[in-house]
Amino acid sequence: MQNIAILGSTGSVGTQTLEVIAANRDRFSVSALAAYHNDRLLEEQINRFQPDLAVLVDKAAATRLIRRYRGATNILTGEEGLMEAAIVPKVQTVVTSLVGFAGLAPTLGAIQAGKNIALANKETLVAAGELVTAAAKARGVKILPVDSEHSALFQCLQGERSESVERLILTASGGPFRGMGREQLKAVTVAECLRHPNWSMGQKITIDSATLANKGLEVIEARWLYNIDYEHIDVVVHPQSIIHSMVEFHDGAVMAQLGLPDMRLPIQYALTYPERVKAAFPKLNFAQLAALSFENPDMMTFPALKYAYQAGKNGGTLPCVFNAANEVAVHAFLKGNLPFLAISELVYEAITKHKVIASPTLTDLNHADAWARQYIGEILKSEKIFK
Repeated sequence: MQNIAILGSTGSVGTQTLEVIAANRDRFSVSALAAYHNDRLLEEQINRFQPDLAVLVDKAAATRLIRRYRGATNILTGEEGLMEAAIVPKVQTVVTSLVGFAGLAPTLGAIQAGKNIALANKETLVAAGELVTAAAKARGVKILPVDSEHSALFQCLQGERSESVERLILTASGGPFRGMGREQLKAVTVAECLRHPNWSMGQKITIDSATLANKGLEVIEARWLYNIDYEHIDVVVHPQSIIHSMVEFHDGAVMAQLGLPDMRLPIQYALTYPERVKAAFPKLNFAQLAALSFENPDMMTFPALKYAYQAGKNGGTLPCVFNAANEVAVHAFLKGNLPFLAISELVYEAITKHKVIASPTLTDLNHADAWARQYIGEILKSEKIFK
């Protein structure tokens, strides 16, 4: 029986992780759940899975739940509670599906406590890849990718020698605006951005998919997960989202992992690795596939991917700034305070103005994150062009 903690249990990945656990009760037990503010859904999850500990970061939400709840689960709140959920002694694996930079500290805490990490919070490796991978190596813990693209790469690399890899090829759906030009994108709405053609995801990652920033984050994440240079990480647009990513080897062979666009498969693989467990969710039917097509990403129309490569190659604190600026810009867009195209413009503004620290400490990264948020916040207040 493997004891699991889920950070971000009320989000898209968190709820699907609980679906996988519910289908495999003989293998998994939920010891801790943590969420930001969805007290109603967290209460339902507590009643169903009976964890020892549950956390709501938002104190008002936690207060509401504590007033209602009469069970045995210990309810905590705040960032301190989130860290407690990450280091529960009986837990072997922590699923980190929190959104954004906020996932870094509890992920590091879980690693330092000797927990294996099922990683869905890509911002952790984007902002602090060198620190996180070094900590995992020092503690002898595994970082198992949950993102469908990185799970695909991980699966394709099983049994292969790293020195035989020519390049990693991340696939991208192209999002809801594939094929459009910048003129067509000037007035797109939040609702249009959130209509992803293939995946059902949270708001932030869905907007990132529309700008291609999400693929940029995955490129930086791949550099740290697989210890490979950016020159050997490529992106190809694959509108059907059936091939989740590929690995090309020196001899020209290409290994691909295929499946339906369903996060439960990579989640289950991360939790059961190195085993494969029979799944109840739908499987791929080749007879129903009309075509598999590919094209290069349009980095002129969607420059966030290009900026991610730039930030990653420069390294240091710059990927952290890329991530923070993007988080603030996406939040402003979701609130209706920023045009769609300005998201990438603000990211570029931040990464070109930031003074990079080449070998940052965790304190340096926290300062870089705060600087980028303040810098973009000041632009949003002053620049009428973004209103």
